[in-house]
Amino acid sequence: MQQVIIGIHGLGNKAPKFVLEQWWKDSMKEGMLQAKCHKSLPEFEMVYWADILYDKPLDRWSDDEDSPYYLNEPFQKAPQHEVIEEHTIRQKLNGFISEKLSDIFLNDDKTLNYSFITDNILKRHFPDLDAYYKNETEQEMSSHVRDQIRERLVQVINKYKDRQIMILAHSMGTIISYDVLNFLTPDIKIDTLITMGSPLGLPIVIGKIAAEQKVRLNGKPVLSSPPGISSHWYNLADITDHVALHHKLADDFLCNETGIHPIDILVNNTYEMNGVRNPHKSYGYLQAPEFINILDGFIAAPKPSRAQRLLGGIQTLMGKVKAKQQVFKNKFNMN
Repeated sequence: MQQVIIGIHGLGNKAPKFVLEQWWKDSMKEGMLQAKCHKSLPEFEMVYWADILYDKPLDRWSDDEDSPYYLNEPFQKAPQHEVIEEHTIRQKLNGFISEKLSDIFLNDDKTLNYSFITDNILKRHFPDLDAYYKNETEQEMSSHVRDQIRERLVQVINKYKDRQIMILAHSMGTIISYDVLNFLTPDIKIDTLITMGSPLGLPIVIGKIAAEQKVRLNGKPVLSSPPGISSHWYNLADITDHVALHHKLADDFLCNETGIHPIDILVNNTYEMNGVRNPHKSYGYLQAPEFINILDGFIAAPKPSRAQRLLGGIQTLMGKVKAKQQVFKNKFNMN
């Protein structure tokens, strides 16, 4: 079975699609070179959605630093001699803050408490996410932004549904990927999902997912790994990445029917520009040794035969039947 890697970018305006796509590939190739991994990179396609929210992309040739289209963080190779810092205290502090934020902003059913506060936070600090989560009645556009963004990923997943798929999602792209895999393409097999610098564990995001899940999935109360993920879900985070403050997604997302759950991995994102480090940058995550190790395993993995794929499909179907039977049984007992 042919392999394909699907990438989906995160928050903010970006370079043009063809440039960003090439920089993601360059990042992976650079990481493979440093790790002495000599395999060929599978076909790669970028799901680009910045043009839905921004009138034109960032200009890689502009030298006007005051321009809103100035591109200040292009692709950079990772430093050859990085310094690994000790972050034990930072991990404990992040865990404490995350726990307290969840206690304050999440109800027992994972829906949001004090939503007027969280909505104001989105509007002030994360305008892309604010546009993504607005209700249709609040949108002046003919088609809801969230639907447009999701449809970009749906189209690419459907395009490659007969291949062995790895999805690389960064930042807000991890939210989009989770929503699409959970709500719109649950029956399409995704071999591996990799989330990088993800805000999925933040109470604001968990509450939004839980609210939509109640509507779409008949009030299903728990959050779990998307049903189509068949092999792995790896979640990569740098402990100093402010967007991935709550980096332990395994605390919030249970196993899917095939036993897949998030595997949280701390990495050292070494991206820097002009001496200033940005531990949230996608290029740094894509060059991290931990990611390259996962990529190497994906490329080298034996491809399932047609009979194995058929058997896997039957097992998944049986699992869904059993799950529905259990739901019916629970409702019957409650009555």
